[in-house]
Amino acid sequence: MTKTALITGATSGIGYATAYEFAKHGIRLILCGRRLERLTTIQKALENLTDVHILNFDVRDKEETFKAIASLPEAFKTIDILINNAGNAHGLDPINAGSLDDWDAMMDINVKGLLYVSKAIIPQMTERQSGHIINIGSSAGKEVYPKGNVYCASKHAVLAITEGMRMDLNPYGIKVSAVNPGLVETEFSKVRFKGDAIANTVYKGFKALQADDIAEIIYFMVSRPSHVNIADLLVFPTAQASSTIVKKELWA
Repeated sequence: MTKTALITGATSGIGYATAYEFAKHGIRLILCGRRLERLTTIQKALENLTDVHILNFDVRDKEETFKAIASLPEAFKTIDILINNAGNAHGLDPINAGSLDDWDAMMDINVKGLLYVSKAIIPQMTERQSGHIINIGSSAGKEVYPKGNVYCASKHAVLAITEGMRMDLNPYGIKVSAVNPGLVETEFSKVRFKGDAIANTVYKGFKALQADDIAEIIYFMVSRPSHVNIADLLVFPTAQASSTIVKKELWA
């Protein structure tokens, strides 16, 4: 039976790569994002591989989130896989110099947005007593690093929510997993540094993870037998040993 997956933050990076990976394996897709033009372009690109429906909304908006998911056509209403991928980082400031707007954005998207989407979808999974939720965390949810304060807090929260979900949904046979990547070469740093030129140097001198690497891992997780749940996965590029230790080659 063809499964249906809903992916938030599907317009770029890990979200888009996961959409493409799922499409290659015939999984029906619900792609969510704030950039309608990108969603439409991706829909057209993947429709030759699988059925695709797009939802244009911001996960920070509680009413918009519930309205969008409630609007799904009958063919897409049964969601088997939820990929909570939407997330961001804003700024890299010490706590005393941090921006309140940056803090709000990170907590609203990374934590509250994940909760809103999950709340809209979990009831149908508990009713069917099946489903798989994968929350995209970060190595920043495993350890705190200097100037990471609120971003790290938001990703620690994602891991805590994931563990709580796994416990609470256990009686219903629902799988709950977390994927926690280290350095992945996406638009992430451009957002974090607000387009600053420093964003272009973040991945210099070593081979960072690529969005496709994470997408393949996510597909592996959802394709395991029903009795297997990969609960929590931390993945670094080979050059990275921790949030603060990365082996860089000056000549690279």
